[in-house]
Amino acid sequence: MPILRKDKIRPATGKLAILTPGIGAVATTFMAGVLSIRKGLAKPYGSVTQMATIRLGKRTEANSPLIKDFLPLATLDQLVFGGWDIFPENAYDAAVKAEVLRREHLDQVKAELSAIKPMPAVFDTAFVKRIDGPNKKTGSKWEKAQALREDIRNFMKQHGCSRAVVVWCASTEAYSTPIGVHASLAAFEEGLKKNDPAIAPSQIYAYAALSEKIPFANGAPNLCLETGAMRELARKNQMPIGGKDFKTGQTLMKTILAPGFKSRMLGVSGWFSTNILGNRDGEVLDDPESFKSKEVSKLGVLDTVLQPDVYPDLYKNLYHKIRINYYPPRGDNKESWDNIDIFGWLNYPMQIKVNFLCRDSILAAPIVLDLALLMDLAQRANMFGIQEWLSFYWKSPQVAEGLYPEHDLFIQQIKLKNTMRWLMREDLITHLGLEYYDMLEGQEA
Repeated sequence: MPILRKDKIRPATGKLAILTPGIGAVATTFMAGVLSIRKGLAKPYGSVTQMATIRLGKRTEANSPLIKDFLPLATLDQLVFGGWDIFPENAYDAAVKAEVLRREHLDQVKAELSAIKPMPAVFDTAFVKRIDGPNKKTGSKWEKAQALREDIRNFMKQHGCSRAVVVWCASTEAYSTPIGVHASLAAFEEGLKKNDPAIAPSQIYAYAALSEKIPFANGAPNLCLETGAMRELARKNQMPIGGKDFKTGQTLMKTILAPGFKSRMLGVSGWFSTNILGNRDGEVLDDPESFKSKEVSKLGVLDTVLQPDVYPDLYKNLYHKIRINYYPPRGDNKESWDNIDIFGWLNYPMQIKVNFLCRDSILAAPIVLDLALLMDLAQRANMFGIQEWLSFYWKSPQVAEGLYPEHDLFIQQIKLKNTMRWLMREDLITHLGLEYYDMLEGQEA
């Protein structure tokens, strides 16, 4: 990756298209939220790029600007929304059906949402079994990929956009692992032409976006970007990629709590997690193959945070179980329960119970915004390939081959903000404190 200077970051001029495969609960909540914020009807709660500050220099300097004022990000007024879905309803009707936001809030941006009509989607019931819809592309997988590329070009031309980012907001696909067709770009393109059954829709979207030199962020636990073919295409076209699976709800809580246990050397003998949800995501996850994709994504968090190989006395025998149950009456308002069995001094046991009544799409919407803005920044800064500094937002952060992912939310936050400082040629924050600097000055004297 090239060494950058802040004066080499291309400016965020013109309109930025944010295109989402999937215009369902997450995407419409994101779009409606941004439109409401632009009208001054709401605040961007949950968005790090919009509401968080970043400390520059020493604490005594009291210099902590908002991230949106510090980084050369696209502004919310520059954003244009579009996407694809198997259901033909416009974004307003889709949002009403999703039942995340109340009608009085949706009606305030009804005209803008109603103008967002989904383009026909690439879809395959072999990868998502529990839902289907009529608004789909036809032809071979190669022809579908070319149609997606044409969609992107036409959308950008129609709306006068100078740049775009694609953020996957569609369903979780059935679990799969890379095989030969995923190994190289040449093998993948040949597989598209031969309609290889191992090529999933999300992979076709990623191929189309990266071929059009557009960054791609994967918001689901699908096998998508972490293949030789997609890494090769990202390097070839010098595009940022990142994923996978938005970090919301129960997993967010795990990456907050587990680092706390480890930091105090408290043992964990068991962690049982269960969920109920009733939205389209819950319906899709009712299929065992799709559930496995989500299960693998969620299970990997604790092992990486707690490091049982480093701390066997504390975590080697940890029993970790996850359940997700489809319960239609709950809709998008997911409820999760965690029972955590921990132990401390002299091996005395303790328990923690967490009952999180969360709203998945409310938690995911600001992640879509942040990732779109930061992936666009990465593109303008020539930061191509895997964007590990954005691990803060993912359940299963994609990393370079041979590395393990960092799941500790607080380490991820340090990495996120230090990369922002590095981009703008500011000193990285070490948290050593004035006492250390005073000591160093005394030694040098």
